Amino acid sequence: MNVTHYNQQIVFRSPKEDLLDDILSILKVQSILLVCDKVFDLIGTKETFDFSGISVSVFDDFSPNPQYGDILKGVKLFTDNKCDCIVAVGGGSTIDVAKCIKLFSTLNPDEHFSSKKYRNSSTPLIAVPTTAGTGSESTHFAVVYRDGVKHSVGYKSLLPDFAIIKPALLNTLPVYQKRCTVLDALCQAIESWWSVNSTEESRIYSRAAVDLIWKHIDRYCEGFSDVLENIAMGANCSGRAINITFTTAPHAMSYILTSRYGIPHGHAVALCLPAVWRFMCRNLNYTVDKRGESFVADIFSRIASALGAQSPIEAANMLERQFDRLGITCPPAICNLQDEVRLLSQSVNITRLSNSPVLLGQRSVETIYTEVLCSNSKYDD
Repeated sequence: MNVTHYNQQIVFRSPKEDLLDDILSILKVQSILLVCDKVFDLIGTKETFDFSGISVSVFDDFSPNPQYGDILKGVKLFTDNKCDCIVAVGGGSTIDVAKCIKLFSTLNPDEHFSSKKYRNSSTPLIAVPTTAGTGSESTHFAVVYRDGVKHSVGYKSLLPDFAIIKPALLNTLPVYQKRCTVLDALCQAIESWWSVNSTEESRIYSRAAVDLIWKHIDRYCEGFSDVLENIAMGANCSGRAINITFTTAPHAMSYILTSRYGIPHGHAVALCLPAVWRFMCRNLNYTVDKRGESFVADIFSRIASALGAQSPIEAANMLERQFDRLGITCPPAICNLQDEVRLLSQSVNITRLSNSPVLLGQRSVETIYTEVLCSNSKYDD
């Protein structure tokens, strides 16, 4: 099955169907920069691809949270080997690295990143995700860290030309990583659905993602292969949704949890989303979405219905119980809760909360973090 999304070709294929060779032939590629993580050879993906007759330069020298210096090393390899195509095989970080290499390769070294004078690149980028997580294969933005600070890079040229979805690759992940990545995709879909930037198109993608992921999440996390295609399609729909809307408060609040407590991104987002949703439900009178309070309330009800709940509060509580069952738990008890909450809150860029449909300021964020860190506040209807 092929889908066109904003000039991108999305190809869903079974293990026996591999159009990568055909795509490379059509593009007349002679030299590939293969961006992959260091476990590429260990998880069975190497045998999936046939690069015979094409020069391949492998770049895997980057960290899970891609650093700016990592990108520059990739750009140098790309340039030195005169590559005419980039193929990314891996999770969200791997695909983000490939995107940034493509974008930054159009700049002079002294222009990198700080100038933001990006240029379109004609270099084809093919993304093959191995996780059901970020949907990065279908978004036009990427994440890169510089001097310890996370930066989001957005530009139309970052959208891969081709996304090849091979569901069988999702079974190569360890169980905990499966859980974290699929929960990231689920949270993205929910956040996109209620975002102030949502459109009729994005809500179609969000609804499809929630339906596909929520219905099959247990079997996926238990290792059943019959649901891989549904999960892969759901994660991709989640990526297409946030490509239009961007994420909201749960993502904005998650980054400090990852850096401070060393928990994966999907774990951190899943901790935040139920508490954020409950807070917004209880403060609908502070709606900032221009479509109005009744519109936001209806959206919350539609999301709850898609999750099989009778109300948004019930849905948020149900999500939190499910996350607990999957081992998505809070950090160990905090010695000084008030100081910890203040530290977490001060790290959040308040402007990044503006996609949320209900007004969230510093005090709101403190309230939500307190609920996240205090187990005795859970499931309070």
